[in-house]
Amino acid sequence: MRARTSLCVCVFMVKMCGFERIFSGTNIHVSVMLCQKCRQKAVYVYYIHVFKGIYMSNKSSEKDKIVEFLKDMGLSNNEAVVYKASLVLGPGTIQKIAITAGLKRTTVYSVIDQLKSKGLIQETYDGLKKKFAAQDPEYLESLLEQRKKELQDLIPQLTAMRANRGDQAVIKFYEGLESVKSVYESLIRDIKPYQDYMIIADQAKWLLLDEKWFRGFTEKRAKLNIRIRALFTDSPITQEWVKKQKNFNMEVKILPKEMNITTDTVITPQKYWIHDLHTPTFGMVITNKSIISTQQQLFEILWASVK
Repeated sequence: MRARTSLCVCVFMVKMCGFERIFSGTNIHVSVMLCQKCRQKAVYVYYIHVFKGIYMSNKSSEKDKIVEFLKDMGLSNNEAVVYKASLVLGPGTIQKIAITAGLKRTTVYSVIDQLKSKGLIQETYDGLKKKFAAQDPEYLESLLEQRKKELQDLIPQLTAMRANRGDQAVIKFYEGLESVKSVYESLIRDIKPYQDYMIIADQAKWLLLDEKWFRGFTEKRAKLNIRIRALFTDSPITQEWVKKQKNFNMEVKILPKEMNITTDTVITPQKYWIHDLHTPTFGMVITNKSIISTQQQLFEILWASVK
């Protein structure tokens, strides 16, 4: 009769009090309260939990990656940890989820409610016992689509905010001939039909950098339906270009001889490009609309003044 009572006490304590309370007492207390069979069972279950904790600890780096991804999906840190713990456990009680997640049980209650509102946790019942189960991970895809839609709805507001702050100067620097060539390619890639392409340069110095490439670039640019105007310093090469300007789809004017130009300057509606013709090759692009507009007006004044 005493053994049965002891067994009932053991089962009650295992189920209701948790293993910590069973093993927090002295050996005498344990031996009195637990029969041998139930004591062995309790020890076995206790160590199962210990080894499970060690396993989860060793998997922490993997868990962190998953938690970080879930946070990127819009979950808070606690939501991500609890959802991950629920996936590992399957349907489980608040207490088991809290132990696996490493959070206080009171915290997990509120986090579960938040995850339920997001459709990531479902309530289930095992008899009269309430348990909680993580939604199928495939549901995360629909959550991602929802976040994407929210972003798309937000983009017009963000764009308006950017427009309201005014156009700020953006300056980018380029070093090396290949880097500079990439800018010239971008100039003719970004320009739209019928737009102005304005040049102020020493054409002879420009071609000396890589005559074959720059002549090829000029031929490619000539095929575009844009208005190309150039102000070149005087030289035999410039005189040649004046004669062939129609072949290059451009208008050319020669600057006064006293002007010494050491850069190739190009102005388009998209960019203001200044290319230093000295070596090592160097250049910078400005995309500020106000600066571009000012340079376009200055070019027009200079163009009108040169005969």
